[in-house]
Amino acid sequence: MPIPFPYSGCSALNRRSVVLGSMGLLALPAAQAAKLSRQDNATVWPRASQVPGGIARLSLGPAEQRPVAHDGDVPLLVVGDSIEWTAVVGIPLAARPGEANISVLRAKGGASREISYTIAPKQYSVQKLKVAPGTVDLSPEDEARYQRERAHQEKITAVFTEPEPQAMRMRVPVPGRRSSSFGLRRVFNGQSRNPHSGMDIAASTGTPVLAPLPGRVIDTGDYFFNGNTVWMDHGGGLLTMYCHLSRIDVKPGDMLMTGERLALVGATGRVTGPHLHWSVMLNRAMVDPALFIAG
Repeated sequence: MPIPFPYSGCSALNRRSVVLGSMGLLALPAAQAAKLSRQDNATVWPRASQVPGGIARLSLGPAEQRPVAHDGDVPLLVVGDSIEWTAVVGIPLAARPGEANISVLRAKGGASREISYTIAPKQYSVQKLKVAPGTVDLSPEDEARYQRERAHQEKITAVFTEPEPQAMRMRVPVPGRRSSSFGLRRVFNGQSRNPHSGMDIAASTGTPVLAPLPGRVIDTGDYFFNGNTVWMDHGGGLLTMYCHLSRIDVKPGDMLMTGERLALVGATGRVTGPHLHWSVMLNRAMVDPALFIAG
């Protein structure tokens, strides 16, 4: 069984270098080869971080055709080529530390195998707040609306399309100070809420929001908590979401390139001021957007 690469983010280029080197096709001094290897590891996107809300990069080894990998019944993103395939796995924030596994099918009609990896613990910050009771508990009408919207969002988050993304280093969609950390758990009046599942970027109303990668718009709408929202599909189960927008400039089906405008920053939905809430989802798990950007 090939050994997973838990934290190194081992890429197809690294494995190719090993293979070619063993054939005598690469003849680099050891120091230069080590430097190139470090540079290559540093530029593999997304970066690996095997913690809840992080990313696992698991080596699947060589194969003539792209293997099919699943986490339970959820399809996984597999990148690489015939020399080295890698499963890029989003780890849910609710995942328990310890051993986890994925299943891999290398050929149609063949037997599947399991690859195990370890999820390390991570302690995210907790913020305790006291607020007016009416701002915590939803009215029956608001609760009904939220439940309808959640059912719709579950269909959106299940989207898995091909082809897979060619590159996954993302452009930050809007400049500004990051005002709330991914994974932050808020406790209102002693009632715990779901961890913060994205990156908040402070920006003034009307600031353009730009696509971080090429992709297709798959959903737009005005939601109770998220306000004006856009979802993009980048292929292979990699999705991004943009919330609290003052204006939406795209519609479902639109294709965008990196850097094209999709909306304007706003303060719609349940917020206290203008900012962009940006989420990244991989195999239906919200993961830390910081793993996809430089700095």
